[in-house]
Amino acid sequence: MIREKIEQKLRLAFKPIHLEVHDESYRHNVPAGSESHFKIIIVSNHFKGQRFLIRHRAIYSELASDILGNIHALALHTYTLKEWSVLQYAVPNSPCCNSSKTQIA
Repeated sequence: MIREKIEQKLRLAFKPIHLEVHDESYRHNVPAGSESHFKIIIVSNHFKGQRFLIRHRAIYSELASDILGNIHALALHTYTLKEWSVLQYAVPNSPCCNSSKTQIA
């Protein structure tokens, strides 16, 4: 439910070319069914000419009212289409906070 809210807000605000919202809670030491750790990969023309800090602040601003208070961790990967192409559509892996689980991309 939280993942869907995040996705909806980001689609409306940034009109992304590409958007992935991953609930990575299962990779952390939290109760089953928790929606507390998210990874966002967003590619948008909105980010042209902006530093990463400005991009992240814009996302936090969009999510602040009713979402951020309900989550523990948010990994943001914000790109322009050119940056995304240079990366060949790959982003860094998130750390696995639960040592009993293997790391998955």
